[in-house]
Amino acid sequence: MSRLARARLVTFLDMLAAERGAARNTLEAYERDIDDYLEFLGGRGLGDVTADDIRGWLGDIAARGLKASSAARRLSAVRQFHRFLYTEGLSANDPSAAIEGPRQGRPLPKVISVADVDRLIETARLMSEQEGLSKAARLKALRMRCLIEMLYATGLRVSELIALPLSAATTRERFLVVRGKGDKDRLVPLNDAARDAARAWLAALRDTGVSDGRWLFPSDGESGHLTRQAFGRDLKSLAGAAGLSASALSPHVLRHAFASHLLQNGADLRVVQELLGHADIATTQIYTHVLDDRLKSMVRDLHPLADDLESHQK
Repeated sequence: MSRLARARLVTFLDMLAAERGAARNTLEAYERDIDDYLEFLGGRGLGDVTADDIRGWLGDIAARGLKASSAARRLSAVRQFHRFLYTEGLSANDPSAAIEGPRQGRPLPKVISVADVDRLIETARLMSEQEGLSKAARLKALRMRCLIEMLYATGLRVSELIALPLSAATTRERFLVVRGKGDKDRLVPLNDAARDAARAWLAALRDTGVSDGRWLFPSDGESGHLTRQAFGRDLKSLAGAAGLSASALSPHVLRHAFASHLLQNGADLRVVQELLGHADIATTQIYTHVLDDRLKSMVRDLHPLADDLESHQK
């Protein structure tokens, strides 16, 4: 690495600290990633670097066995470094502008089966009806039952669920109007099981002497309502009681289950997009693996030439 390249890196890190308020750990990560890049370039001047040089470096780190996510992070640091040099007039061009990042592949969402959801809900019901519970324990059990029923019935984001207004338990409608990302309102379904659980929870809450407030799931915390962390912990405890893997279950997994189970039963992808509150259907398309399986089954079971097709494949 040349002295000039090292000096340019120090200037870049100073900018990150002064203008962006980057923390020490962040600065150290940038320094490690860009040091690796500069070591690959050897003593070559930064003004002479080409896009092919950067591609060669990406090939080198791939050969070292780095994951695509790690390579993408390193490339991001190098992009920002070259962009800084260009915008500050320290380099005549930005060779990273033409570089495409490593393809990382979007992981499929974790989904639990309908049977497992039923088991979870039944465990929550049994716990809420258990004899000999203290008032506090019964209240907590009824809250969890309400949370699970509402989440699986609506597919809400956890942030939307914990911040539901009190009116969600008293509405006579079979849907809720939810304000999601971007302050956009959408309609979500509300089945009888969720409505009954919400009413039971609200009745128990009022029995404790809590006056009606703003939130369906009130808390003494700063927000005034239940936190996602508290819900997540309680959900893992419920999973353990139901004999399910606590590590594999989270509020987001239940949201995924809502979407996947709808698609498995014939719902249209566009409908699921609306229910989930996705602005772009590309976000909803992570569930197309469910559609693929369902469409294969439909062709196998319903196509007039299904028997011929199956015989041909054999």
